[in-house]
Amino acid sequence: MARAFILILDSFGIGGASDAAKYGDEGSNTLGHIAQYFDQHANPLKLPHLQSLGLINAAELACGELPLGMARNLAPKGIYGASDERSRGKDTPSGHWEIAGQPVMFDWGYFPNTTPTFPDDLKAKICAYLEVDDILANCHGSGTDMLTSFGEDHIKSGQPICYTSADSVLQIAAHEETFGLEKLYDLCAFVRAEIMDLNIGRVIARPFIGSNKDNFERTGNRRDYSVLPPKPTLLDIAKDNGREVYSIGKISDIYAHQGITQAQKANGNMALFDETLKAAQEAPDGSIIMTNFVDFDMLFGHRRDIQGYGDALEAFDKRLPELSAILQNDDLVIITADHGCDPSWTGTDHTRERVPIIAYGPNIAPKDIGVRSSFADIGASVAQYLSLPETQYGESFL
Repeated sequence: MARAFILILDSFGIGGASDAAKYGDEGSNTLGHIAQYFDQHANPLKLPHLQSLGLINAAELACGELPLGMARNLAPKGIYGASDERSRGKDTPSGHWEIAGQPVMFDWGYFPNTTPTFPDDLKAKICAYLEVDDILANCHGSGTDMLTSFGEDHIKSGQPICYTSADSVLQIAAHEETFGLEKLYDLCAFVRAEIMDLNIGRVIARPFIGSNKDNFERTGNRRDYSVLPPKPTLLDIAKDNGREVYSIGKISDIYAHQGITQAQKANGNMALFDETLKAAQEAPDGSIIMTNFVDFDMLFGHRRDIQGYGDALEAFDKRLPELSAILQNDDLVIITADHGCDPSWTGTDHTRERVPIIAYGPNIAPKDIGVRSSFADIGASVAQYLSLPETQYGESFL
């Protein structure tokens, strides 16, 4: 029996979304603009293994252009294509749930881009819960900026740093030592319950350490408190049919811990790849192994670090042969993304883009699958490949 690996390069868009203009993102292209930056600095982006599988071909399908300094592969070794997103919005849960066959067909709730941004009654509940006089930030902003601006006040006052973005999210930053990690988790669980009627997708605990604004840094103890997917996903289907479902990174949080049988956390892309390799060595036949490589989004996309994003892509690419070397004969690997986050774009939010679909394995025949209308085709394909019941949405490309 086969196994399936779904590797999600968080935010790795390839441009060309058919509805990008609706989101103010027409012309955004995460891969394209990173490649342009590297080419202009006389150091073309080097992704030989992804390129051999058909990534550049997929990028050309998505937006009609080749990334600068990169050539299409005339004989790609993998299945390659691009996909529009059917879900509304460009949030992390939407993309992940759609990958697993359950697109978001409703509108998320969002906090207004004003200061203050959170409702007065919610602020009052948080203050009463913590027995503090106020909350800090109470605005839209980037996480690193929030630490610089409010971290020292937080340590002195014990007031939580509460902020949001263009996503359907409420983020709470607090110091691991002076505030306490478990206290932060408890607060986030409380807030999650209090905002259910607002239809906010996630509450995120953002712990950090350091003594002042010059050395504050987030830790790997982030935790996402997500609402449940609207209906069963591929992961639920697999678990209900007796299969092992490995969650690596923040996958379990994003799916609200539904459909998961084994969960592993790790801090950083390379540690996440290590955990993926461990799963590949122990996962039984019929398993699904899903990994979210969060650094692309969290460290580089949102921070608009083009050089860092490209370097991280090259580091990921270099490790792919390690996975290929231990695949079993009938294994299937799918590399994709949940949305874009063009590091050259204005602001710090996600960008509406098509994502790549790259699929390969020892016995997977290469082919061009064109531009798909939904990420759900990934879930449908995995269900078919593993002889599972069909997902509600999506058409297999296998």
